[in-house]
Amino acid sequence: MDHIQSLIFPSPSDAVRTLAPEGPLAIARPHRVKAAGAWFRENFPGEIFYAVKANPSPWVLDALWESGVRGFDVASEAEVRLISERFGKDAKLAFMHPVKSRRAIGRAYLDHGVRTFVLDTEEELQKILVETNGAKDLTLMVRLAVSNDGASLPLASKFGASAQDAPELLRKARGATEEMMGISFHVGSQCMRPLAFKAAMLDANRAIIKAGVVVDIVDVGGGFPAIYPGMEPPEMGAYMREIRTTFEEMFVAQNAVLWAEPGRALVAEAGSIVTRVDLRKGDALYLNDGAYGNLFDATHVQWPFPVKMIREGGSRAKLAPFKFYGPTCDSMDAAQGPFMLPADIREGDHVEIGMLGAYGVAMSTGFNGFGDTTTVVSADAPWQSMFVAEAKPEAAQQGVVRLADRKRKPRK
Repeated sequence: MDHIQSLIFPSPSDAVRTLAPEGPLAIARPHRVKAAGAWFRENFPGEIFYAVKANPSPWVLDALWESGVRGFDVASEAEVRLISERFGKDAKLAFMHPVKSRRAIGRAYLDHGVRTFVLDTEEELQKILVETNGAKDLTLMVRLAVSNDGASLPLASKFGASAQDAPELLRKARGATEEMMGISFHVGSQCMRPLAFKAAMLDANRAIIKAGVVVDIVDVGGGFPAIYPGMEPPEMGAYMREIRTTFEEMFVAQNAVLWAEPGRALVAEAGSIVTRVDLRKGDALYLNDGAYGNLFDATHVQWPFPVKMIREGGSRAKLAPFKFYGPTCDSMDAAQGPFMLPADIREGDHVEIGMLGAYGVAMSTGFNGFGDTTTVVSADAPWQSMFVAEAKPEAAQQGVVRLADRKRKPRK
């Protein structure tokens, strides 16, 4: 369970000092989400749909809304309901999971006004048409399988119509709606090569030409990267340039539009997890959070997440490599790292693991009786940023201030 404290702290160390938390802390930085959202709105030449799965926390959704983001990539009935109840009819929802249950399709369309659905098979197209009672006001998106060679976390094996199947599927989708029809793809998570978007868009263009249909939307999906130690992608503007110039070459409707579904890029910089060392065994640190809590990515993806020790007075010891063990009884609850921390780190010290605004709290479970996390807001911005826009912290830089009630009531 995620408990939200009504406090803003200048930094995570101030939160630890004030709260002396028993469980892990999730550090929220809404000002970083706003900066990322504003940058994308100003620089992406199309419409933004935030991938809710990356982090569905209320503070994230509200910060994006305040930055002007009105589109949401939802992947389940629960996510549809979450956004619909929070923002009402002003939100634009796109149901972008290629395989949906019949009930989820029907309820999304009938109860929540969702009109945009993705598909990658004729069977899924028929499900959508049946469960919406043959509606003609649908925006149908055909997802294409593309190369994920530039991605640090490939996602190509599960979804997407092949180059051979896509043209016929595009024709059938075009004939099934009187509204907009588009093509989408996903280049893979944490894409490190802007040219990967160009290559995928050219693949989509070939499918469009072969199908001989009018396409209204080109959805470049997600995959926009964040900065991790030793994993620094090109500047974000390079991705925008490749997308913009390639779009101009595509055989699409004259008034066709671009869509994108960023997730990680919008929220990774905005969150971190503070966990306590409960025991040290040599180079192994036993923490009160782990793979079944907020550290799934830090454990299983095995990227070089940034870390820093939090201790009153700090430490002058040299850095040394450590591995992490989580609090559960499962031996798989482990992260080999190495994580570079002061060599004298000990029980009672805290470790902040950064860049977990994406797929941190979103992946948490209550396995083995662990999982309670307290969320606090921090006014700092300690990690490198992909965005030029200056972050404007909502909090005072000195002391601790009260955080106004951030819960948004449903619009009537």
